[in-house]
Amino acid sequence: MKITIGKEELQERLQNIQNIVDKKNTMPILSHFLLDIEGERPFIYATDLQLALKEPVTVEIQRGGRLCIPAKKLLEIVREMDSDSITLDSDDDQWVKVISGKSRFRLACLPSADFPSWPNIEAEDEIVFNAEDLVDMIEKTIYSAGEADTRYTLNGLLFHIKPEGRINIVGTDGHRLALITKEAGHKIQEEKRLIVPRKAAMEIGKFVNGVETITLRFSKNHVLFKIGDADLLVRLIEGTYPNYEQVLPQNDKVMRIRREDFLKALRRVSIMSRDRSNAVKMDLSDGTLVISSSNPDLGEARDEIDVDYKGEPLTIGFNARYIIDSLSVMTGDNVTFSLHDQLSPSLLMEEGQENYKCVIMPMRL
Repeated sequence: MKITIGKEELQERLQNIQNIVDKKNTMPILSHFLLDIEGERPFIYATDLQLALKEPVTVEIQRGGRLCIPAKKLLEIVREMDSDSITLDSDDDQWVKVISGKSRFRLACLPSADFPSWPNIEAEDEIVFNAEDLVDMIEKTIYSAGEADTRYTLNGLLFHIKPEGRINIVGTDGHRLALITKEAGHKIQEEKRLIVPRKAAMEIGKFVNGVETITLRFSKNHVLFKIGDADLLVRLIEGTYPNYEQVLPQNDKVMRIRREDFLKALRRVSIMSRDRSNAVKMDLSDGTLVISSSNPDLGEARDEIDVDYKGEPLTIGFNARYIIDSLSVMTGDNVTFSLHDQLSPSLLMEEGQENYKCVIMPMRL
């Protein structure tokens, strides 16, 4: 193989795959990417066996071939190059020369035949979705998904797609839940419940620049996201996701509050909360919300906000970070926070936005 490629082009492609290639070295081949210049169109492949990317690359071809190149090390080399173009030259699949201006590198490769092959999936159905809408839905739910949770189904987002084309995306770690609903305007044959791993969901946003739509193609164990020229193939998490619709509360105590005031007060008061629990106490009464925290080793904090509330007084505790995470992805001026008692889940929503709901469990004080 011998090709010439622009530095910016190669650097962008290598940056796209850094979170996909496996850095744990349990299988050295997974820390490499496959550069395939044998077909009608050059492609870069990367995978960790759960997530695989196939993306076209623009090159000048002197000699075709396939190379399996270490992704991280090549990116480090490319970043330091001064020339606008880089030549990759290899006579076999064991070494590649990286040439730019007067700079020369010789980089060890692995056999391209050992790189995992791109799975052939038979799509059972597909749906086309607005790219910006899908990325927005992921951003508003992914913070609630579990991380390394022993209940492995919680370590992903549920894509619940209804036959009429409505899609619910849900994230939960058992202490909080975020749910957002939108219409795709594209019907499918039967209902789908896809648990997409957290890592895969986070990668989708990297490829939507300039792309209007994303096509989701489903099979039994995989979902393929076609994003412009890039294909992101995801192995789904197997198992049963919790029945999220049952945990949406109908609470009787509802306060209306300015989102920015609520967010800033929580950030201030949580400075003094215990590091692990981020516990804050809320005292709600007519027209007033008092937020406080204390730490025996540090001291105390207290803040007071005007709210639109009339009803029985209520004292309740929360993990401040859970509420801050939800408020941070909202954009409206006002939010509603509905409560019932010290042990029941609360419901946080943007005013006038029925399609986005955040459920937060209180803490024992």
